[in-house]
Amino acid sequence: MDFINIGIVAHVDAGKTSLTENLLHLSGRIKNTGSVDKGTAITDSLPLEQRRGISIKADSVSIEWQDKVINIIDTPGHIDFSGEVERSFKALDCAILVVSAVEGVQAHTENLWNALESLQIPTIIFINKIDRVGADSVAVVAEIKKTLTKSCVPLQKVANEATEAPVLDNSILNNLNDSNIVDIDGSFIEQIAECSEVLLEKYLEEEDISAELLVNEFKTLIANCDLTPIVFGSAKFKLGIEEVISTICNYFPIAQNDSDEVRGVVYKIVNDKALGRLAGVRLFSGNIQIRDSLFNSSTGSENKVSLLKKKYAGKFENITIFEAGDIAYIAGMSDLKPGDIIGDKVYQIDSKNLFFEPLLTIKVQPQEDKYYSNLVEIMHELSDEDPTLNLLWLKDERELHIKVMGLIQLEILEETIALRYNLKVKFGDPIVIYKETPVKLGHGKERYTMPKPCWAVVDFEMEPLERGRGVVYESKVSVNKIAAKYQNEISNTINSALAQGKYGWEITDLKISLVDGEDHVLHSRPGDFILATKMAIMNGILECGSQLLEPMLKIKIIAPEQFLGKVISGLMLLRAELDVPVVENDTFILEGIVPVNTTLDYNITLNSMTSGKAKLLTKFHSYQECRLELGKEIEYRGVSPKDRSKYILKHRGALA
Repeated sequence: MDFINIGIVAHVDAGKTSLTENLLHLSGRIKNTGSVDKGTAITDSLPLEQRRGISIKADSVSIEWQDKVINIIDTPGHIDFSGEVERSFKALDCAILVVSAVEGVQAHTENLWNALESLQIPTIIFINKIDRVGADSVAVVAEIKKTLTKSCVPLQKVANEATEAPVLDNSILNNLNDSNIVDIDGSFIEQIAECSEVLLEKYLEEEDISAELLVNEFKTLIANCDLTPIVFGSAKFKLGIEEVISTICNYFPIAQNDSDEVRGVVYKIVNDKALGRLAGVRLFSGNIQIRDSLFNSSTGSENKVSLLKKKYAGKFENITIFEAGDIAYIAGMSDLKPGDIIGDKVYQIDSKNLFFEPLLTIKVQPQEDKYYSNLVEIMHELSDEDPTLNLLWLKDERELHIKVMGLIQLEILEETIALRYNLKVKFGDPIVIYKETPVKLGHGKERYTMPKPCWAVVDFEMEPLERGRGVVYESKVSVNKIAAKYQNEISNTINSALAQGKYGWEITDLKISLVDGEDHVLHSRPGDFILATKMAIMNGILECGSQLLEPMLKIKIIAPEQFLGKVISGLMLLRAELDVPVVENDTFILEGIVPVNTTLDYNITLNSMTSGKAKLLTKFHSYQECRLELGKEIEYRGVSPKDRSKYILKHRGALA
């Protein structure tokens, strides 16, 4: 059986879930299409999604089309839930990027496209809502070529646009499907040739291009992400749905299986009331059956599979075998988490952030203190499903801290805990997440040899890196000086050692080199090197000095020219760095970067300032240097390694 795993992605309200509903209906999986607004969509199965009329969690469904199993992952469109989208990308063979024919390319559309391009996921663009008033597919295609990719080609033409009776001209697509090259539009062949050296040479030399060559090159260009097809339609009127799925089945790559060994990646965790904890897995090779023992190469553990499930039309169904190329849910492996690799790490996927990491941190607590232990359990379960929450549990201080993308996510989280767990919680004030970076080259040293039994000596060289490089670690120390097992502990401790710096924020953009150290054949324990590493890193941070970094947003404002002066003046007060505005047809476009801290409620201010006539697009830009008085310093949470004696006592369990 052939499998294709498709992700449907879009800016919020472009019509992703409606497209998914239509694909389910077209394949015969459901009798009637559900409605996002009415809360009856299959992939919006959570009560909160149905009540709000938005997608919050990525959800999968399976259909059959043209003798292929199509696994569809419908993803959230709001940027606050980008973590769900990013985790889903690990499972995909290709994607459908949905763009509204009215709103066109929006801020999050660009984020999604950049992520798909970064991971080299073949993509088809579906321009939806061609029936809506204001729809302009020609203008949207031009905008796609300007802002996303020039290497795209429409497979249809649209007539009667912006009416309730739009018409699609499928002649190009039909002739391509029938290999009828004689009747294929010449401009279409020319657009394909611009992306293919083989076709371009024949085209320029006016040589015949066979249908077989054209189709093969078309497939190759799509598979290599050198060409993006564009199709049109209206999910509301079930128009263009068959064309989009057939184009994927005919021209996009299917899942490959190159080995009998079991290899897969976990992309999702579901805590189901009836079935318990399920791990959503994309299987790259091999087969899995119930009671098989699987190795989690990310943790080194091995467990048996107790259940295998697939999701059809919103319901889990039993399967007896999980085949390579497919997506399914596994029960029984309780330690699996998103990103874990089953089998060989050759399938490890780059873990860098494709969108941007959470920019707000917040304290969460129960409204009644007696439910504190319940909340701890709940937050561990929720962070198990969504690792971007980055749960910090300060057990002794009885505090829970999480990170969130935005205030919408916070509202949803509060409602989720109330509805799912029947617990009311309250949040502290959101705090913008700053970072720190070293100012100059320095050393972090620690000699932890007393009181025995203990022995861990480490010396780290620490140096600043250019902005955005993150953390680079290397060891220059022989295993004769520090045994390999202790060096592994050091390497695994680096990230947690950098979690809080001089001003209480995570340290980034630095290179750490272990340049010296020693263990002791009798007195050394793995925990000694964890402790020594954290104290040494803090010593190094204090020696290097620390520069505060603040998150910056890239903004784009489109509004009537009459408001330009007022908008610029307001942004300058927010410490914005602005480009020269572009004015055309009594409308200005203003771009620049501005601190997150000064713009948390800027959309409200802008709407008031322009009487609701402005369009604001924002996305994360970078972390940049910030004066301490303009940023924020927070207290170290827990016992700080700066207090060496107290820190050692705490680590050894001798501090009450």
